Amino acid sequence: MKKVALIEDDNILSKVVSEELSDAGFTVVKAVDGEEGVNLIRNEKPDLVLLDILMPKKNGYQVLEEIKQSPLTRHVPVIILSMLSVDDDIKKGLKLGASDYIVKSQHAVSEIVDKVKNFFSTNAANPYFIDSNTPTIGTDTSVIHDPAVTGDKKEEAQEK
Repeated sequence: MKKVALIEDDNILSKVVSEELSDAGFTVVKAVDGEEGVNLIRNEKPDLVLLDILMPKKNGYQVLEEIKQSPLTRHVPVIILSMLSVDDDIKKGLKLGASDYIVKSQHAVSEIVDKVKNFFSTNAANPYFIDSNTPTIGTDTSVIHDPAVTGDKKEEAQEK
């Protein structure tokens, strides 16, 4: 069963989306602010994150930057789920590493669930897609060759 982290501060929307995802066969773990969201992603190792942008403590962009910079969480795919619909906001989210961007006001909850289902069916054939059921010790080469993890300054210098 795929695990989806829902990081959303709107309790009503969080409850509805969570219930619909659960009914569709997903395990859902939730956080109500950005700080809690980062900890949730680190601890729960979800297969996908649905991430709001406008939240207390840390906004979604800060969460996205933080998890994409960490070797332990950078592989976790993120779909932004936000009310922000300006092109610059969407471009910023995608540039920071989001896989997709959903404008809440333009999609029904059922469409959000369909996007999540589609995400997993599309990525199931991808050999580099890592889900929570896949053992990751020694299989995530981005971690093995990351100078921040290995301390390999020579490799880091060659990249510059």
